[in-house]
Amino acid sequence: MKTTFLFILLCMTGLSVHGQQSQLTEKQKKEITSLIDNYSLARENRDTVLLKSILTTDIDQLVSTGEWRSGISSSVKGMLGSSAASPGTRTLTVEKIRMLAPNSALVDCKYEIRNDDGSSRRMWSTFIVLYNKGSWKIAAIRNMLPSKA
Repeated sequence: MKTTFLFILLCMTGLSVHGQQSQLTEKQKKEITSLIDNYSLARENRDTVLLKSILTTDIDQLVSTGEWRSGISSSVKGMLGSSAASPGTRTLTVEKIRMLAPNSALVDCKYEIRNDDGSSRRMWSTFIVLYNKGSWKIAAIRNMLPSKA
């Protein structure tokens, strides 16, 4: 009897539990797009103050070379080193924002580095962003260099 009751209770609970669909508002879209723009600006200007203000302290980053950067110090150092080693104009264009919950989103961007010689490197970047204490911050970055088939 107890087993049957427990089974029915679990079935009823399972029917009422489902993932919540969070809808992206215009305000969130503007704030998240602005966050990505600020990231791009901070990289371009090698602005450590701006970078540190828009990254979470436990940020992690996987770059297209396969290097993992963990934590804000390692990430900022790597970002600045990368910008210095491969100068050029970096452009991040937000293509898609998917809300995972009211305070987190997945942001897919086209990422292009235009070199001084006119060549360009076209990649993708995915950002995980979190809303905490009144602002959006970047918690993770994944850069991908598409292979040519």
